Amino acid sequence: MQGRAPEIRSDLHAVGSFALRFSGGARHRDAFYIEHLSASVYSIIMAEKKFTVLDMLELDLPGYDALQLKCIAGRRGLPRAITVPDINRPGLALSGFYDNFACDRVQLFGRGETAYLAKLHENNQFENIRTIFNYKIPCCIFSYELEPGAEFIRLAEEMCCPILQTPLATMDFSARIIRIFSNIFAPQKSMHGVLVEVYGIGILITGQSGVGKSETALELVERGHRLVADDVVAVRCVNGNSLIGRGENEVVNHHMEIRGLGIINISQLYGVGAVLEQKEINFVIRLEEWNSEKAYDRIGLTQQFETILGVNIPATDIPVRPGRNLPIIIEAAAMNERLKKMGCHSAWEFNQNVLKWIENGKAREAYYGSDDLY
Repeated sequence: MQGRAPEIRSDLHAVGSFALRFSGGARHRDAFYIEHLSASVYSIIMAEKKFTVLDMLELDLPGYDALQLKCIAGRRGLPRAITVPDINRPGLALSGFYDNFACDRVQLFGRGETAYLAKLHENNQFENIRTIFNYKIPCCIFSYELEPGAEFIRLAEEMCCPILQTPLATMDFSARIIRIFSNIFAPQKSMHGVLVEVYGIGILITGQSGVGKSETALELVERGHRLVADDVVAVRCVNGNSLIGRGENEVVNHHMEIRGLGIINISQLYGVGAVLEQKEINFVIRLEEWNSEKAYDRIGLTQQFETILGVNIPATDIPVRPGRNLPIIIEAAAMNERLKKMGCHSAWEFNQNVLKWIENGKAREAYYGSDDLY
């Protein structure tokens, strides 16, 4: 999506100037400055902006997702908002049946609908077409580079309804646009934490400020793993069961704040191979200060979960105390999670082996002599 509102552009300029003033003038670390800088940038980027037909036209997507759209009529209606992430084939509406007509969806015309339009033009029957345009539909899209008749174009211009065209087949276009809509309209939220990829597993590290999330992630990057986002992670729920995390915006992506060191650029320090644009979240690790009164899991039989946007993600609590090597613990957790996905659960297997050892009498022989009677 291209283009920013003027007020957002000016706010970003103000935030950028503030950042330069902070980096050049202040020799001491001031938490107020850094917290308000982050909050300003993220609140600006996350400002709600409706998705319009013009935005859909301007989507810059790779080949397997490219919609290849062009506008052939109704350009005055390009600012119309698309509010429903779905499409509709208006065959019944063209025949005059409007019950449950999905007028709030993008209307897709294939060969069948275009052939029916041609018949309506031959018979000078345009009332149904006018009725469809009266519903204020977002736009009409013709696949196979099909073109509607002159009266259809005239009515679209009159009603300011955008008419788009794509060379893609109807089925191919349908699959692409639904996939794109599912990403654009996916539920999302911002989370405080660090997202890293460790052995192919997307790990979201959360915890109180100052507990050591960024330092742990930095050591993981040093050990060859990859950083996705630091401090604030934008999480989207795709297809209802998959969480995709990425940085809030490209201005601060792949930068990290290390207390006592300041802001560092991971992609410049460690190379582009040390960063990722986005990653599916497979595991959540919650770092917390060591609490001697809390009973931490020492076996791993009970699986914990954290619910994010309605999706349950495997999670675990890792206590932090001096001397604990958190990066190697997280690496072990990532490898253990991969083993679980492959059907190998170490804790369960260990439990089963212990139970078998007890049941076959070897435990009694190890702890009791022949003179002990029970």
